[in-house]
Amino acid sequence: RIGTAALAVQVVGSNWPKPHYTLLVTGLCRFQILQLLKEKPYPVAEVQQLDRLEQFTNGHKSEEELGELSEQFYKYAVQLVEMLDMSVPAVAKLRRLLDNLPREALPDILTSIIRTSNQEKLQILDAVRLEERFKMTIPLLVRQIEGLKLLQKTRKSKQDDDKRVVAIRPNRRITHGSITEDEEEEEDHDDVVMLEKKIRTSSMSEQALKVCLKEIKRLKKMPQSMPEYALTRNYLELMVELPWNKSTKDRLEIRAARIVLDNDHYAMEKLKKRVLEYLAVRQLKNNLKGPILCFVGPPGVGKTSVGRSIAKTLGREFHRIALGGVCDQSDIRGHRRTYVGSMPGRIINGLKTVGVNNPVFLLDEVDKLAKSLQGDPAAALLEVLDPEQNHSFTDHYLNVAFDLSQVLFIATANTTATIPPALLDRMEVIQVPGYTQEEKIEIAHRHLIPKQLELHGLTPQQIQIPQVTTLGIITRYTREAGVRALDRKLGAICRAVAVKVAEGQHKEAKPDRAEVGEGEDCKEHITEDAKPESISDTADLSLPPEMPILIDFHALKDILGPPMYDMEVSERLSQPGVAIGLAWTPLGGEIMFVEASRMDGEGQLTLTGQLGDVMKESAHLAISWLRSNAKRYQLTNASGSFDLLDNTDIHLHFPAGAVTKDGPSAGVTIVTCLASLFSGRLVCSDVAMTGEITLRGLVLPVGGIKDKVLAAHRAGLKRIIIPQRNEKDLEEIAAHVRQELSFVLAGCLDEVLNAAFDGGFAVRARLEHFNSKL
Repeated sequence: RIGTAALAVQVVGSNWPKPHYTLLVTGLCRFQILQLLKEKPYPVAEVQQLDRLEQFTNGHKSEEELGELSEQFYKYAVQLVEMLDMSVPAVAKLRRLLDNLPREALPDILTSIIRTSNQEKLQILDAVRLEERFKMTIPLLVRQIEGLKLLQKTRKSKQDDDKRVVAIRPNRRITHGSITEDEEEEEDHDDVVMLEKKIRTSSMSEQALKVCLKEIKRLKKMPQSMPEYALTRNYLELMVELPWNKSTKDRLEIRAARIVLDNDHYAMEKLKKRVLEYLAVRQLKNNLKGPILCFVGPPGVGKTSVGRSIAKTLGREFHRIALGGVCDQSDIRGHRRTYVGSMPGRIINGLKTVGVNNPVFLLDEVDKLAKSLQGDPAAALLEVLDPEQNHSFTDHYLNVAFDLSQVLFIATANTTATIPPALLDRMEVIQVPGYTQEEKIEIAHRHLIPKQLELHGLTPQQIQIPQVTTLGIITRYTREAGVRALDRKLGAICRAVAVKVAEGQHKEAKPDRAEVGEGEDCKEHITEDAKPESISDTADLSLPPEMPILIDFHALKDILGPPMYDMEVSERLSQPGVAIGLAWTPLGGEIMFVEASRMDGEGQLTLTGQLGDVMKESAHLAISWLRSNAKRYQLTNASGSFDLLDNTDIHLHFPAGAVTKDGPSAGVTIVTCLASLFSGRLVCSDVAMTGEITLRGLVLPVGGIKDKVLAAHRAGLKRIIIPQRNEKDLEEIAAHVRQELSFVLAGCLDEVLNAAFDGGFAVRARLEHFNSKL
C-alpha cells in the first residue's frame, strides 16, 4: 500500500480515431495509504508522507551513515554506464547525473531505467529506509553488468564495425518459450548480417553488388521504426533471390523432343518444326540467344498449351504472363522505389518465381494491350523483346541491368492488326491456323475425350463415342477454328452419361422384387438389350443401362438439343442475286453470303450490313466495272437498257448485320452477285470465292487464304475461286483438304465469272440494233 506522489506537468493526446493520451508527471515523494475513503468516481484516501525530496539536499549526514554501501553502489553504477556507448547523448547525460545528483537519489533513478521486473520495482518502492534500498538495488546492478559482458562477448567480432547501444528497458524474462527483447534485437541484427553474407556470396553482377553493399550500409545505420527500413530490406532480399547466374540444363535430344511434341499436340507441324530447329542450333552453339516467337491464330487452337509443351520439351521452367487488358507500363518495368507500395514488374517477378534465368516466358494476349495515362505497356515491351537490348534490361524497381537474353519469349495473339508495328517487327510471327474436321476428330479422340472421361470419373467401358458421332458434333453443333466448343459439348455428353451411370448403380444396389416373379420377362429384356445401349433408349427405365453406353445421333439430340448449324448453302442460292464469299476474322475463317436486289428508282446504290469504308469502295468498284462491261456481257436492267442504273436502284446486303465487316476481299463476290442479278442466272451452289478487284477487272491477292479455305471446307463447299497470285498459300493447306476441294486460280474477273456459273459466263456476240431517233 505504498505509492508515489507526483505532479502532472503535461497532458497530450486526442480522441480520434480512438482516445489515447500521454501524461508527463514529476515524482515528489513516497506515501502510505492509511484509509481508503471512497472509490468512485475516482479513489480518495488518507495517506501518510514517508520521505521528502528536500531531505537529499543535506546529503553529508546520510553519506556518513551509509558510506560503504553508497560507495559500492556508485562504483557499480559507473561501471555499468561506461560499458555503454558514450557517444550517445542519453548515456553521456546519465554519466553526468551520477556525479551531480546526491547518492541517495541514485537507487530510485537507476532502478527505473535498468532491466527489472515490475515486482522488483515495487520492492524498491516499498523500501523506505535508504540502507535497505541500497542493499536491494546493488544485486540488480550486478546482474545487468554480467548481462552486458555476455552480450559484448557475443558481438566481439563486430564490435569495431558496428557499435550498437543496448537499450536499458524493463526486463522480460523467458516464459513458455517467449523471447526477451535483447534476443529479438540480436536476431534482427543476425538477419542483417546473414543478408549481407548472402549478398557477398551471390553471383550477381558487379554493378548490382556495388548497389547492394551501399544499401546494406544504409540499412545498418537505419532504425527499424523507419518506413524505409522495410523497403530497403525487401529490395535487398529480392536482389538476393533473383537468379543472376542460375539456369537449367536444356534437353537437346531431337528425337525425344519430337516424341513429346507429337504426344502433346496433333498437327501444328510449323510450330514443331521451329522448336526442333532451335534445339538443333542449340546443340551446335551453346550461347545461343533465346528466340522471340509470336503465335498468331484464332482462339482454341492451342497456342498457350503448345508454349507449355515447349518448356516441357526443353526441360525448362514455364511462366505465363497474361497481358490482356494491361494498361500500365509499370506492370512491365516496375515502379520506382520512391513510390509507396512499389514493386518490380512482371518480368522480374516471374524470374524470381521460377528461380532460373533461362525459363520459357509466355506473354499471353499480347494483341490486347491498352494505353492509358500511366503509359503504353507495348512500348515497354520493346526493350524486353529486342534481342539486341534485353541482355541489359533495366527494371525501374531494381535500377540495375538484368540479362534476359537466355529467356525464351513466346507471345500469343489472335491478330497482328492491333500489335504496334515496332513491337511486331521484333518478333518472329508464326501463323497457327484453325483445324480441319479430320484434325478435330483426331484431337477429340486422342486428347479431349480421355480428358473429359477423367474429369467426370468415367471409363471407356462405360461410354463409347464413335468417330461418326464426333463428326456430327463438329459439323452440327460447333462452327469454330479451335476445339473449345467441341470440348464443352463433350463435357455435356459425359455429364449426361454420368447421371445414367450413377442412377444404374443406385438401382443395382436395391433388391429388385419384380425379378423374382417375372423371370421370363427379364429374359426378354436381356436379349433385347444385349447390344450396346444408346442413352436415348427408353424401353425400360427401371433397369440399369447396359454398358458401354453408345452415343449416337439420337443421343446427341437428347443431350445437346437440335442441331445449331444446318447446311443451308444450297437453299440460299436458289434465286439469282446471291453469292458466297470468304472472310477472315480473328476467330478464324467464315463464309459470307452477299445478296442483291433491284427495283425502279433513280439509280442509287444502297449498302447495308455494317460495312466498313473499304468494303463500300469495293461495291462501287464492282458496279462501275459491270456498267462499263454491260454490253460485252449483254447485261441489262428491267427496261432492257445497258445502263444498269438507268431508272433502277440496287440494294446490296451482307447478312449478319450486327457484325462489322470490312476489307477488300469481297470484291469478286460482289461482282458475281450483281452479274447473277442482271443476267438472271444462278451462281453454282458449291462455289465460294475471295479476292480484291480493280477498276480494270484484275483480281489482286488477299490474306488469310488458309483460314478461308478451311471455313469453306467446314461448310461443305467443293470449289473455291482465289486470286492467281495466292497459289503459293495453298501449300500450307493439308493434302487431304486440297484433294477434297477444287481450286480455280483467277487473274481477272472474266475467269471468275466463267468459274462461278454453270456453263461459263462467256461474252455474247450478237448483232447491234440501231434505234431510230426520228
